[in-house]
Amino acid sequence: MTSSADVPEKLSESDTAPAVRIPSGRRPDPVTYVRIALWVFVAAIVVAPLATVVSLGLGGNHVRQLVDDDIAGAAVNSVVSAGLSAFFAVVLATVMALLLDRTDLPGRGVLRLFLLSPLLIPPFVGAIAWTGLLGPSGMVNQFWTEHFGGPLWNIYGGDGVVFLLTVHSYPMAYLIISAALRKIPGDLEQVARIGGASPGRALRTVTVPLLRPALLAAFTLTAVGNLADFGIPALIGLPERYVTLSTMVYRYIQSGTVDRPLEVVSTIGIALLLLAVLAVAADRRLAGRRRQLDGPVTAPALLPLAGARTLTGALAWTVGLALTVLPILALATQALLPAPGVPFTWENLTLDSIIAAVTAPGTVVGVQNSLMLAVGAGLVCGVMGLAIGVLTTRTRSRDNAGLDLLAMLPQAVPGLVIAVGWLIVGRYTGLFDTRWVILCAYITAFLAIVVQAVRAPLSTTPAALEEAARSSGASRLRSLRDVPWAMTIPAAATGGVLVALTAVRELTMSVLLVAPGTQTLGVSIFNLQQAGDYNAASALSLLVALVGIAGLGVAAGARTGR
Repeated sequence: MTSSADVPEKLSESDTAPAVRIPSGRRPDPVTYVRIALWVFVAAIVVAPLATVVSLGLGGNHVRQLVDDDIAGAAVNSVVSAGLSAFFAVVLATVMALLLDRTDLPGRGVLRLFLLSPLLIPPFVGAIAWTGLLGPSGMVNQFWTEHFGGPLWNIYGGDGVVFLLTVHSYPMAYLIISAALRKIPGDLEQVARIGGASPGRALRTVTVPLLRPALLAAFTLTAVGNLADFGIPALIGLPERYVTLSTMVYRYIQSGTVDRPLEVVSTIGIALLLLAVLAVAADRRLAGRRRQLDGPVTAPALLPLAGARTLTGALAWTVGLALTVLPILALATQALLPAPGVPFTWENLTLDSIIAAVTAPGTVVGVQNSLMLAVGAGLVCGVMGLAIGVLTTRTRSRDNAGLDLLAMLPQAVPGLVIAVGWLIVGRYTGLFDTRWVILCAYITAFLAIVVQAVRAPLSTTPAALEEAARSSGASRLRSLRDVPWAMTIPAAATGGVLVALTAVRELTMSVLLVAPGTQTLGVSIFNLQQAGDYNAASALSLLVALVGIAGLGVAAGARTGR
C-alpha cells in the first residue's frame, strides 16, 4: 500500500521526467536567435528598398515617357562623365602614388595630405568653390578677361562636370593604388636594375604592370560612385542643360506634374542599378584572371629624381595647391563680399554673408538634423556592422555568405537607387517626410563600411582564444562576445566614426528624401545656391570646408607625432 507521503514524490518525478529526456543538443542556441535578428535587420534595411525599386519599376510602363524626355541622352551623359572622370582620376592617382611613394620628391609627406584634402570636402561644396574661380564671374575668368579680352574657361557644362568629378574622386583611387603599390616587393625592381634597366624603366616595366588589378578596381569603384553623383551635375551641368540620370530623377520628384513619379524614377533606378551591376560584374570577371604575389614584401629603394627633383617638386606642388588651396580662397572671397561681381577690395569686405548664413533658421535646422542623423547612422552601423562581421567571420553556417553579400551589396549600388527605394518604402510605412527615412537610407548605404572594418582584423586572427573560452565553460554566444566582439570594438568604433563623417556631408540621398523641417546641412547649402544666394551658400560652404581642413590638420599632427 502506498502512503500519502509517496504521492507528491511520484508526481514530482513525473513532472520533471520530460525535461530530463530532452537532449541538451536540441536546446535552442542563442547564436541562432542573433542570426535570425540580423537576417531580419538586413532584409528590412537592404532587401526591402532595393526590391521595391525593381518591382515598382518593372510594374509600370513608362518607357515611352522616358524616351520622350530623352533618357537616352541623360544615360549617355551619365556614362560618359562617370567613365571619363574615373579614367582621369586613376591616371592622376597613379602618377600621384608613384611620385609620393616611390620617389624622393621634396616635401612629399605634406603634399600627400594636401592632395588628399578633396576627400574631406563634400563634392557639392567643391563645385561651389570652383564656380568662384572658373564661373562666368569667377576670379580667374575676371582676371583673364581683363588682360586677354575673354574668359579662360567656363566651368559650367559637361566638361566641368567631368573635371570636378575627377578632382573629388582621385583621392579614393589613390588610396587603393597606394595600398597595392606597398604590397609589390622591391626585389622585383632590384632584379630589373641588376639586369641593366634604369630606375625609371624598372618602375615603368615592372611595377606599373603589377598595378593593373588595383587600377581596374579603382576605376570600377570610382565610376560607380560618380555614376549617381548629384551635387556636381546639378550645380555645374544643369545651367548648361547637361542632364544626367541623377538630375533627371530629382526633376521628376520635384516637378509635381509627372503622373506616378515613383514608378518613373524607379525605372531610372533600375537603369542605374543595371549599370552598376555590369561594372561590378566586369570587375569580378577580370579579377578571376588576376595573379597575386605571395611571399614577404621588401621595401623598395626610392627612385632618385636627380636633376629633375626641383622641377618635378615645383610642378607637383603647383598642381597640389591649385587643386586644394585655390578653391578655398575662392570660397572665402565669395563669403566676404556682399554680392557676386563686387570688386574684391578692403572697403567691400564684410562678414554679413557669413553671419546671415550661420544664423538663418534653415542652417540651424540643417546642422541639428545632420548631426543627429550622422551620429544615429554611426551608432546603428557600428553595432549592427560589428555583429554581422563577427557572426559571418567567426561562425560556420551555410547562410554566412548570403548575409555577408547582402550587407556588402549597397557598396556597389548608387546612392540614388537607395534613396528612391526608401522614398517608396517611406510611402507605405509612415516614414515618408520624416528624419527616420533619411536615417534608414544612411544605414543602408554605409553599413558595409563597418562590416569591412570589422572583417579585416578578424580574418587574420586565429580562433585559439575562442576555443580556450569554450573549453573553460563559456557558451558559444559568450565566447563570441568576450573574444572577437571585444577585440574588434575599436575597429567598429573607427568604422562608425567614418560613417558619421560620411553622412554629415551627404547630399545625393538627402536631397531626394528631404521634407520641410528635415533638411540637412548639405541640402541647406544646395537650396541657397539654387535660390541664387551665392554669397550665403559660399559662406556656409566655407565653414564646412574649414571643418575638413581641421581634420586635415589633426591628421598632419598625428603623423608628425609619430
